[in-house]
Amino acid sequence: MHLSLTIAAVLGVAFLGGCANSPQAAFYTLSPERPHERLEAGAPPAIAIGPVAVPEIVDRPQLVLRVNETQVRIDEFARWAEPLKKQIPSVIAADLAQLLPGALISSYPQLADQATAYQVSVDVQSFESAPGDAAAVSVLWSVRPPPKLGALVSGRSVVHEPAGAPGYDALVAAHSRALAIVSHDIAAAIRSASRP
Repeated sequence: MHLSLTIAAVLGVAFLGGCANSPQAAFYTLSPERPHERLEAGAPPAIAIGPVAVPEIVDRPQLVLRVNETQVRIDEFARWAEPLKKQIPSVIAADLAQLLPGALISSYPQLADQATAYQVSVDVQSFESAPGDAAAVSVLWSVRPPPKLGALVSGRSVVHEPAGAPGYDALVAAHSRALAIVSHDIAAAIRSASRP
């Protein structure tokens, strides 16, 4: 009996020691960027962001890192705090709010009044992460003005944003800057579509 307790205690300590040495997961979020310029003021439109499509390869909690042209690596200990399908429209909405002061912007298109809101659809075709190097995104987007206010405006934004430093913090910040450039392109399209 005494030997069984000793063995159980040794195994318990070994188990706890193994857990103590396990790497801790880090969680990352995209964030809006402060714009270098605001677009000229006008009547503040209502804008609804969505739907947003994200490639399945990156539609997961872990960061997916580009190793080379044919290989990616999934880091189990570097994770998104929430899915990219939720983060990307939220960040674009926040970026647009800074670029178009006074605009009423929602990342929930089902809540928008179809008769008065500009509908923004976003198709993220690639979302590449190369640690210590750069973040790259390729995004197809469209802006549909309210009925009788203009025609559909579509565009494609391809952005390669240097990380500027090693590590995941710099890489995630580069993705935020890349999305800010996409947001600027969308804001310019909204402005051009809203002019009489």
